[in-house]
Order: sequence, then structure tokens, then C-alpha cells
Amino acid sequence: MPPYLDDGPSPRTTTELLGHESAERAFLDAWSSGRLAHAWLICGPRGIGKATLAYRIARFVLAGGGEGGGGLFGGPPDSLAIGPDHPVFRRVASGGHADFKVVERAWTDDKKTKLKTEIAVDDVRGVGAFLSLTPGEGGWRVVIVDAADEMNRSSANAILKVLEEPPRNALMLLVSHSPGRLLPTIRSRCRRVSLTPLPEASVVELLSRHRPDVPAADAQAIARLAEGSIGKALALAGLGGLDLYREMVGLLSGLPRLDVPALHAFGDKVARGDDSFRTLSELFAWWVARAAAVAGRCGADKGEVMAGEAALQRRLVDTAGLDRWVEVWEKITRLFERADAVNLDRKQIVLNAFLALERLCRP
Repeated sequence: MPPYLDDGPSPRTTTELLGHESAERAFLDAWSSGRLAHAWLICGPRGIGKATLAYRIARFVLAGGGEGGGGLFGGPPDSLAIGPDHPVFRRVASGGHADFKVVERAWTDDKKTKLKTEIAVDDVRGVGAFLSLTPGEGGWRVVIVDAADEMNRSSANAILKVLEEPPRNALMLLVSHSPGRLLPTIRSRCRRVSLTPLPEASVVELLSRHRPDVPAADAQAIARLAEGSIGKALALAGLGGLDLYREMVGLLSGLPRLDVPALHAFGDKVARGDDSFRTLSELFAWWVARAAAVAGRCGADKGEVMAGEAALQRRLVDTAGLDRWVEVWEKITRLFERADAVNLDRKQIVLNAFLALERLCRP
């Protein structure tokens, strides 16, 4: 599933950041102390606001420390917020700030139809020289790498060289969904700040703001599916993920005997679109993982997305032990992953995933 929709809020232009006040405070304290680390590793699951925080930090630093002090009598700044009318905000949003650079995956063609699968060394070449230049508009130069996990070995080594010899008044912000995939030497040269999934209420609030067309009950269900990721929630809302999930659970409710004609119709529909297939692959694996957690007696308190879902999972997990549920989850995950890698028949993959559960749940 795409982590963001094209029409969703961009971190470049997002003015608010909910649920990560402690991360903001950590940066503000470092800034006010005068001992600011030259590189920050911003970690956490996809879609929870890591890039939004990175852009907030970049604007704050490029504006010389924000728009005001910490209250009526001045003092250290108490927020990273920069208003959308501020010149720095506008230039960062447009990509026109002379002291600001973003490193991210490049497009595969001039028509910008598809992104490359990784950040190549050509994408990071020149970062060191850029940071070494005298700032043109203020006291700092800032680079965001989004996401650092997507760098290949060569580009990671190029960034490491910059981190080993950081220029004066240069700040690097590395966004990372999976910090364990980064070189240990990169991690060791960054100050790490970890963002946690948003509270469900915050996801509902943000979803209602950006997608006011989504009914309140659906927003609650989508927030539960998204597990603290507003990016995932917006993707699910835009791709019809909740309806897809309801159909999927409806079919699973017939286990251990599937409705074969309904399953074939569902497979035909899902196989027709890239987004539908990828969304189902995540939702299906997620549902099986939750069922496995129930089998292991460690997932009963996570709440239902649909009424009666918890009872369905308890009924099904009684037919097999935890080891077999984990085995089927691994098989289904590999099955969906292979779909794009070797161009397998998508409908057949959907059918095989459901049939694997049918075999597992037979008495």
C-alpha cells in the first residue's frame, strides 16, 4: 500500500504535528543549549509524522530559531512552528530555499510516473559540497534524507563520509522507517529521536480534518486498521480499504468452508487494480497476524475493526495452534511478496491465500 496518497497532505506544507510533542521538545532543548547535534535520525513506523517533523525542524532552523520566544517575556523558543505565510515556509515548500536540500528517490522517467526503488549514489552526490558552502540566507544549511532506509550501499557510504566530517553550521535530518537497516556507523553518528504510533483518537481527528467526507464510524474503523499511522489511514480512505476489508472478513467468516463463487468474484475484482491488490495483501497479512496473536493469547485486547470479528478469530484459532498460524502467516506474506517480483497471476494468489486459511481451519 502506498504510504501516502498524491492528494494527501505533504510534509512540505503541513503546519501541524500532533502526538510528538516530546520529540519537538528534545530538539528545542538541544537548540537552546547551544549544543545541537549535526545529524538527527528520526525513527518510527511509516506515516506517523517523521517527515513532517523533519520539515518543521528545517524551517525552524532556517528561520533562525522560529518566530518568537517562549512567552510574554521572551526566552527560549517553545515551538518549532513557522507560519505558512513566513518566507522560509514558502521557499522550503516550493524547493526554492538556497540553504535547503532534500535527498529522496528519483523518478525513473521525465513524465514522473514511477519512482526508483532506491536512493542511488547520484542522488546524494554533492551533499557534502552543498553543506560546506557558506549559507546564503542565514546561519545554517539543512539537508533532509527521506528515507534513509532507501539508500543503497554506495549512497549510504557517501552520506557516512559527510557525517564523519560534518561542516560547521550544517544539519542533516535522516528519516528512517527501519533504522536497523542502516549502517551501524551512520546510526552511531546521529542523535536518535524515536516517534511512536499516534493515539487512535489523534488519527481519527486528523482523518476527519483531511477527509471530512468519511463517516465518523468509518473513520474510527480506519484508524484502528491504520494502527497509529495517519499516512496509512489516508491511504486506506482514498483506496477504499475499509470496504475491501469488510468484504475480506465477510469471506473469512464462512471458514472453515469458503463461498467459492463469492471468492472468485472477489479475486477478479482485486486482481484488476494495482492499488486494490497491494491494499488487500497488507490487510490480509495483518488480519492473519492478529489471529496468530490471539492464538498466542497476546492479542485479545487490541479491539475490533468490525463487530463480531474478535469472536470469529477466537473460533478459528481454536482449530490450530500458534505454530501453524505463524507458519501460514509466513507463507501468505511470501506469496503476496512474490506477486510483483515474478509477475504471478494475482487472482490465483488471492485464491491461494484464502485456501491456505481454509486448510488451516478444517477440523
